Amino acid sequence: MIPRYTLPEMGRVWSEENKFQKWLQVEIAVCEVLAEMGEIPQKELSQIQRKAGFSIDRIKEIEEVTRHDMIAFTTAVAEKVGPASRFIHFGLTSTDVVDTAQALQIKEASELIEKELLGLLSTLKAQALRYKRVPAIGRTHGIHAEPVTFGLKLAVWYSEMERNLQRFHRARETLEVGKLSGPVGSFSHLPPQVEEKVCQKLEIDFARVSTQTLQRDRHAEYLCTLAILGSTYDKVATEIRHLMRTEVQEVSEPFGSGQKGSSAMPHKRNPVTCENISGLSRLMRSNALAALENIPLWHERDISHSSVERVILPDSTTLAHYLTIRLNDVIQNLEVHEEQMEANLQLTRGLIFSGTLLLELVRRGVLREEAYEWIQRNAMRVWKEGVDFETLILEDPDIQKHLTQKEVKQVFNVQNSLKHIDTVFERVFGSS
Repeated sequence: MIPRYTLPEMGRVWSEENKFQKWLQVEIAVCEVLAEMGEIPQKELSQIQRKAGFSIDRIKEIEEVTRHDMIAFTTAVAEKVGPASRFIHFGLTSTDVVDTAQALQIKEASELIEKELLGLLSTLKAQALRYKRVPAIGRTHGIHAEPVTFGLKLAVWYSEMERNLQRFHRARETLEVGKLSGPVGSFSHLPPQVEEKVCQKLEIDFARVSTQTLQRDRHAEYLCTLAILGSTYDKVATEIRHLMRTEVQEVSEPFGSGQKGSSAMPHKRNPVTCENISGLSRLMRSNALAALENIPLWHERDISHSSVERVILPDSTTLAHYLTIRLNDVIQNLEVHEEQMEANLQLTRGLIFSGTLLLELVRRGVLREEAYEWIQRNAMRVWKEGVDFETLILEDPDIQKHLTQKEVKQVFNVQNSLKHIDTVFERVFGSS
């Protein structure tokens, strides 16, 4: 299956065309509010609304001289508007426009990401329910521990993704904010009411207080949230990579018709998609560190954050969007080898039930330390001699005094270890 990559959508959000369009949207919204307040004649506003536009080539041409992107932009727009352009950028500083417009871009990017997050959640839920009762071995420290179900693994991932979505909502809300407070945040040129009305018109919130910039803790929270999201994807991908190993073979990521795994070894099916997810998630984490470094700016503003954000905001939102789509494709088309899961449950010849056996002996009045010693001596024989653990337990004279053959058989019943799976699923997915 060819993954459905929709990067052009996100590419459009961060294109120069869209950036300048958002700048123009903010400039016109300010003019409209000022006209409502009687600061701009209606005739001039009409000219601005009708004629305002830009040419990217012209902006670049002017910037070659001015070395200032906002002045190049407003000059290019003024050339198209004519005399009424004197009201464009009226009372504003560059960052009023840049930060507010950037919030609009973030809003668009976040909507694309959220759509894919909801799709991934839906896929995880469907697969968790599908494999709810498929027994598999649980591992701690990479070593066989006790039985789980494969559906339970997916339910854990689903629940974590719900938390990621909640974090993402909070981070979006914090960053989808505009500011028009002027050169140092004191509203020296325009009253706060302009900021409030413009942001309302743009359908974003306004900052309660700012300097010349929005404070960068907002951006750091957003990028840290994306980094956590990426780390969840890394976690899932790493689990699949392990389960796909030749010695394990419990799942396989999708392998398309005609796909090749190695230039030298025709038999290879490598977890390349999951490795790609793990690798790119590292970029998201490193971008979060850069965002944290952007929080301390000098006084009311410096531009040390600006160049960084031109990289990390498009990169991290694009990666979040891209990796969500890729992971969704992997989970949706995952090959689950139930027979191998069953075989792996038997791999340690029953040792995975040692904890259950320990508790049963304690329930029968045996001291925990004594029961532990009885079980461990038999477990060590399994490791060394390759014999069956249940057989050794049935033959152990100390254990025979406290457990019947039927009770031992019940200890070694895998379903006994999974008796509360329904309750866990109800907690995660509800009674439905």
